[in-house]
Formats: sequence, structure tokens, C-alpha cells
Amino acid sequence: MSQFERLTIDDIARLAKVSRTTASMVLNGYAERYRISKATVERVLQVAAEHHFSPSQSARALRSRRSHTIGLVIPDLTNSAHSALAQAVETQCRERGYQMMMVTSDEDPALETDCIAHLVARQVDGVIVVPCATDPAHYQKWLKRLPIVFVDRAVDGLPVPSVITDATGIVAGLIGEALAAGAREVVYFGGQPDVSASRDRLAGYTQALVSHGLPVREELVFQRDYQRESGYAMMQQWFAAHQRYPEVLFVGAITLLEGVLAFLNEQHKLTQAPGRLLTFDDHQLLDCLPLSIDAIVQDANGLASESLSRVLALLEGQTQTSTRVPARVHYRSPRATS
Repeated sequence: MSQFERLTIDDIARLAKVSRTTASMVLNGYAERYRISKATVERVLQVAAEHHFSPSQSARALRSRRSHTIGLVIPDLTNSAHSALAQAVETQCRERGYQMMMVTSDEDPALETDCIAHLVARQVDGVIVVPCATDPAHYQKWLKRLPIVFVDRAVDGLPVPSVITDATGIVAGLIGEALAAGAREVVYFGGQPDVSASRDRLAGYTQALVSHGLPVREELVFQRDYQRESGYAMMQQWFAAHQRYPEVLFVGAITLLEGVLAFLNEQHKLTQAPGRLLTFDDHQLLDCLPLSIDAIVQDANGLASESLSRVLALLEGQTQTSTRVPARVHYRSPRATS
């Protein structure tokens, strides 16, 4: 037996000495339409306020066929880029009169399916997903159930609008600056190679090398996943093979950078490092390090705004297209600002 008392609208009606129907009309904003007296309205609202009562969201959803809730599926809350996105989506949902319901997939397609099913069961109006699967069949069954928008990553072969960072050009530009300054060895650490974000970032790396007349050397490209442990493992693998750090290292995500920094700290207390360290995604703590790390900053608010707008537009039956959101570089390296 629960120790918590759950008040119902019947309880509010009894305490206010009105019918259930009258209490329901007042609490759901229909008092004026049905010409309920001001005194009755005030009495019902006062009782509801005293008992911290609000109408059942489930009941409202049944009547309106809208829950005013948006689902968000992200791979990992410990990824600061995804947590920033979640914060931006939650804030913008609230500003538009919606509530956000978030679940995490842990980069596991099977778990992601369960997450989406959970949100559908909770009758969310639409879902924003940072997809971890690349097979379009994985998402096909949800397309007729509710509006879906992909954010941060895209999945080919699906009529699902995606909102992603315009990564290729800005990665090419940042790495290109290092090459223009004379660097000839740029090592790349990335995540899952079949994920669209990984392809875009690697394409930028390749574009920078080609534009400076350099070959893409397979031995300089390392790809695993976006977990912190993978960043550590790739840095450990490089250092074991070369007994030094790269001339330039580009890291494809802040989580991978965390692993790289853990290795640098463990081995040399951050007194030795790559000649120039570049990363995709930024964090304020990078300002506190003895290393100058130039970071590509994603626009979390822009990604949230574009994806939420598309979900709500799909909910109204409006066709939507995909878009790319610009990013910027936060320079910390003296060489980049001189």
C-alpha cells in the first residue's frame, strides 16, 4: 500500500462542494464557455491550489490526442555535447509549452528500440533521436506512429528529416590551418566509421590533406567508437608504436579527448603532448588546462531549435527537409591566433 495520497478530480469536487463536471470544466479552462460563476471558479481553484492539484495529463491527452510531450533519445549523458543538446531541447520545449522526456541508448541499437518504444507508450507527440543505428530498417516501424527527427546524425535511406552540424568544411579548415603552418603529420582519432557524423568529420580531414597535396595515410587514421576508453586506447596504441606524440592530433569528439587527456596525464602529467591538439566539441574546462586545445563548437541551441521546429511541424502535417547547422572554432592555440 502506497504511503502517498493521490488526489483525483473527484476529491477536488467534493472539497469545493461542486459536481465533478463543474470541477473538471474549471480546472481545464472551460469555465467561461459554460458560464460557471466567478465565485464557483474561485472556490475550485482555491481548493486545487491548497492541495497542489493539477489535472491529469493523461486525461488531457485522451481528449486532445496530444500529450504536449516531446521525447529525446541520446546515446550518452556523460557526453557534454549531448548533455548540452538535451538542455537546449528541454529549455525550448518548455518555452513552447511542451515537456521533454529523455532516455539514453548507450549507443546500443537494441536498447534504443526499447527507448523509443517506451516514449511511444508514454504517448509523446514526437521524438528527436540522436541515432546510434545505421540500418534504416531499424527505424522504419516508427515512421507511421509519430513524427521523428534525427539530430546530430543522419540515417541514409529514410524519409526522416535530420538536423546535423555542418562539420566537413569546418574540420577541413581547422586542420588546413595546421597544415598551412607547416605540419605534415596529422593523426585522426574518430568514432564508429559507419555513423554519419564520423563520415563527415573524416571527410573534412581528408579534404584538408588533399587540398594541401598530401596523401591520406591509413596508418594515421584510427576509428573505434565515441567512448572515453577508446580515446585512451588509441592514444596508448599510437604512443606504444612511436614512443612519441603526433605532430598534430585531431580528435573527433570531446569524449575521445577525455580519454586522450587521461593518457597524457597518466604518462607525463600533461607536460608532454601532441604538438598541436584539435578537437570536435568544446568544454569550458579546456580553458583550465596547461595545453592549448583548439575546439570546434557545435551550436546546441541551433540544433535544438531546428529539430524541435521540425518535429512540431510534422505533427501539424507539414513536410520537412533536412538541414545543417553551422559551427565555429574556439581557438586557444597561440599559433592559431597569431
